[in-house]
Amino acid sequence: MEPAAKLGFVASAMDHDAAAILDFEALVRIFRPRVFRFALASLRDRDAAESVTQDCFLRAYRYWDRFRGDSSIQTWLMQIAVNLVRDVARNRRLQFWKRAEASGVDAGDASDWIPAAGLSPEALAAARQQVNAIWAVLHTLSERQRTVFLLRFMEDMDPAEIQAATGITRAAVKVHLHRAVHAVRQKLEEGK
Repeated sequence: MEPAAKLGFVASAMDHDAAAILDFEALVRIFRPRVFRFALASLRDRDAAESVTQDCFLRAYRYWDRFRGDSSIQTWLMQIAVNLVRDVARNRRLQFWKRAEASGVDAGDASDWIPAAGLSPEALAAARQQVNAIWAVLHTLSERQRTVFLLRFMEDMDPAEIQAATGITRAAVKVHLHRAVHAVRQKLEEGK
């Protein structure tokens, strides 16, 4: 191949790579908040959630050519995130010490996610109490129940997407979701 032809080939390959990078940057802008929100809700540690989010997109970029399109990009990314959250949780169980509570996300911080527009102070306080009660219950659920609950209600994923993201059968997704919702409802009823 002539040197000029080689340069043309390299330039077109670089243009293609640049276009892929720009497309991937758009993908990160679109899906990063969802991945981070799921990781933060699962781990309740902002630093760990940031790491999981970064690792998720690093793996997605690294294996972008292996994405077959069998599922949506969101489902594929959430599957990566679920696996990374599991890894972090597993590593935490192997540690002999726990992180200080100050580095974790307080349930009160999560209740700040409630939009206050148009709510009276009493209604906002009641909503925050409910969110705090839900967080307290989520902490007591099994890892699978918590994951399914968060994917369903925080990320608005349907059971088929949750199945694809977690590898749990659709029937098991429904069972875990039912048990988690039942536990949350029971706790909220006790609080009344």
